[in-house]
Amino acid sequence: MIVGLTGGIGSGKSTVAQMFNELGVPIYDSDKEAKNLMNDDAKVKKAIISLFGKMAYEGGKLNRTFLASKVFYDKKLLEKLNKIVHPAVRAHFEKWVENQDSPYVIQETALIFENQMQASYHRIILVTAPLELRINRVVQRDDVAKEAVLSRMENQLSDEEKIPKSDFLVENVDLTLTKERVVEIHQLLLNQVG
Repeated sequence: MIVGLTGGIGSGKSTVAQMFNELGVPIYDSDKEAKNLMNDDAKVKKAIISLFGKMAYEGGKLNRTFLASKVFYDKKLLEKLNKIVHPAVRAHFEKWVENQDSPYVIQETALIFENQMQASYHRIILVTAPLELRINRVVQRDDVAKEAVLSRMENQLSDEEKIPKSDFLVENVDLTLTKERVVEIHQLLLNQVG
């Protein structure tokens, strides 16, 4: 069974993914793997260079600052970048799944609903947290201004839009309660695979 784990920026997806991982569930971190592919996959690198030019890489590594500055205000360019990266991540994920020996696996990914990918998963877990808490977490984690966090949030659907489309909900405020909910969902998923 393939389970999608999603949630808005600052909701605590990675924290929840780690809790599932501690229960023995294999986790595929889409963000991390996308960065790896953008740095290491020759086909992906070539496509990014043909889209952005040689400045896209510095010393053989992805020039994230340059790329971010290009796509931040240009939605069309961001879409083109996503058309390069998302299929590469999807193919990499499918290969990864074949090598897992577990009743279910989790793909941690931010934009399941935004990218109309919900049909790719048997179940979807949504991680939520109150908006102010999410903003504060990202401001502290990334050392960025509140405005920068809010502008990133504009590219994501609200929790209210995602909740009806999700199979399970984890409200990630109190870590003890979050952990209890993760264990509960883990049992439910194992029963469904059963």
